[in-house]
Amino acid sequence: MAGITLDQAQRQLDAYLAASEAVARKQSYSIAGRSLTLADAADIQKSIEYWNALVQKLSAAASGRGRLRYGVAE
Repeated sequence: MAGITLDQAQRQLDAYLAASEAVARKQSYSIAGRSLTLADAADIQKSIEYWNALVQKLSAAASGRGRLRYGVAE
């Protein structure tokens, strides 16, 4: 199985940033007695932090400023 590419990680980060903006505008709403609650903002924030860290690591590895280590929790 191939690893996650910088492009894939960046797309995921962008998606979670967009989700965060949507949740910030409106957490939930009701129409005709039915209600919808959007994703949990705390879960989105955790995902943003994860994908941002991965994008930074992959960017550093791609530019030669760092090395990419797999399986090491930091």
